[in-house]
Amino acid sequence: MPLDVSTIKADFPILQRKVRHDNPLIYLDSGATSQKPIQVIDAVSNFYKNHNSAVHRGAHLIAEEATDAYEGAREKVAKFIDGDPDEVIFTKSATESLNALAYSIGNAAKGSPFYLDENSEILVSELEHHANLIPWQELAKRTGAKLTWFEIDEDVRLDYSNIDQLINKKTKIIAITHQSNVSGAITDLPAIVERAKVVGALTILDACQSAPHMDISVKKLGIDFYAFSGHKAVGPTGIGILWGRTELLDQLPPFLYGGSMVTSVTMTGATFAKSPRKFEAGVPNMAGAVGLGVALDYLSDIGMENIHNHEIALTQYSLEKLAQVEGLTVIGPKNVEMRGAVLSFTVDGIHPHDLGQALDENGIAVRTGHHCAWPLMKKMKLVATTRASLYLYNDFTDVDHLITGIESAKKFFLKSGR
Repeated sequence: MPLDVSTIKADFPILQRKVRHDNPLIYLDSGATSQKPIQVIDAVSNFYKNHNSAVHRGAHLIAEEATDAYEGAREKVAKFIDGDPDEVIFTKSATESLNALAYSIGNAAKGSPFYLDENSEILVSELEHHANLIPWQELAKRTGAKLTWFEIDEDVRLDYSNIDQLINKKTKIIAITHQSNVSGAITDLPAIVERAKVVGALTILDACQSAPHMDISVKKLGIDFYAFSGHKAVGPTGIGILWGRTELLDQLPPFLYGGSMVTSVTMTGATFAKSPRKFEAGVPNMAGAVGLGVALDYLSDIGMENIHNHEIALTQYSLEKLAQVEGLTVIGPKNVEMRGAVLSFTVDGIHPHDLGQALDENGIAVRTGHHCAWPLMKKMKLVATTRASLYLYNDFTDVDHLITGIESAKKFFLKSGR
């Protein structure tokens, strides 16, 4: 069903703003962070106004209300990703989720399914965001494991030609992006998961660029761990998700120690609660969790399949329009097959930062830079790109404004000789 974008836009207060030179805001930077609907803003405000109390601790009414709201949000997340509530761990971000997982794995004792040594390999890819690369680099250093990676092909997709060599009997961990935040390429997960099961490797999915944009079932994907961030899914900042299969979470050491994650404590030791409380020491971001629950309700009410189809149509339109701009090169697949609504590009003779500033002068917000993916940029011999990332509140008119802005920038920079 086509989205009613005008009605959706009306739910987002910031999209009513006028910005540079009294231009309407055209927000094309949802790959960095999404905007928040009034329903989410009100939910966070209402929690602080009426229900603020430390969860899992007090015996009074508002503590009960806070706990119910917090655990209710966990159930919403579980439903959204087709997992079980006890498998959902709240963190501050996807970055923290991935770092926490790497840290916990590094603390695993010999004999654990997570144990790594110099005979182990950790597999990543050249498409990874730094948040799903550096933690595994550091884990390899700590344990002596070898870091290996998928390279990219000419469409800036993963090159699967040597998958049987890359995923071998030494491979213990495969940490991979579901969708590139630079090229928009969607990973062919079935091929990776099937091979991982053959060799007994754990699969960890960075879903920051996919969870907010498509209908996902962690059970159907067949993966072991899954991370995404609330702020990219029209939710609040400061809240993230780490999902893991129950039998693995039961064996995984905690990554934080303190209150709320124990069943008993003596002066010489402690026993830990089961997941998810084992991994949620301290007072959590309760309002953020509640806001994320409302955000996922908002997306689900519209329909993830509807959102995905809308983005495919927008991406197709954008690729066609961008292809007509002389001197512009799209980084990544040139069609919508296994591709998300992230459009990185360069324009001959204009530095991406200059192009971004020129677009901003017309009220068009895009991202410029290396997008926290330096190894990928170096592989492509680029210092930066300009990136437009689309979401449910964008429409074809927004794309038209982007194209007009690019053409205007070309006239200014190229004719002025700058």
